[in-house]
Amino acid sequence: MTDVMLIWDNPLLFEKLFEENGLKCQRVLSTAIGTPFLPACKCVIVPTGFANSAYTKILPGIERNSKAFEKFVSAGGSLVVFGALVTKYDHSWLPMQLTYIEKHGKTHLHRVGVHEAQCIVEDPGLAVECDGYFSATDGNVILRNDDGQAVMVVKKVGDGMIIATTVHEFPSPGFLGCVTDNARRSKI
Repeated sequence: MTDVMLIWDNPLLFEKLFEENGLKCQRVLSTAIGTPFLPACKCVIVPTGFANSAYTKILPGIERNSKAFEKFVSAGGSLVVFGALVTKYDHSWLPMQLTYIEKHGKTHLHRVGVHEAQCIVEDPGLAVECDGYFSATDGNVILRNDDGQAVMVVKKVGDGMIIATTVHEFPSPGFLGCVTDNARRSKI
């Protein structure tokens, strides 16, 4: 059974990370979202650069399938969305308000409250690379950069969770556990 679906249109080094952590990962095209052929999974990941046509062509399929994403999360799935890698991007396909601004640089991660997804990096004391920040959201900001800007936002939708982040690092094993252990297998 598939644990994680990675929405992308060509092989990614990112896929190896899941294998190394004992998770079954399946890469799928955005045009397959919402079709009856996809198996249920616990987590859907939209990798960094999804909105940048220099990297991928998945954006139209993502934007066309907003209802499938909402249904997946409402049924208990985890949806993890990384940075868009374009100057500005409004996530109109998400069942939440979220606006991304591209701004590359190293920063420390500053926790806001306590949330299990804050374990995205192994050593929170080290500076990490971020590709931007969220300028507007109706979700809960749980990590900020050195400038006080939101770099991780979470929102509960139905029985599931949306996690959006601009942290431009491979996520920690603890984070991978967080997004799969607490999710319910759902169809997208």
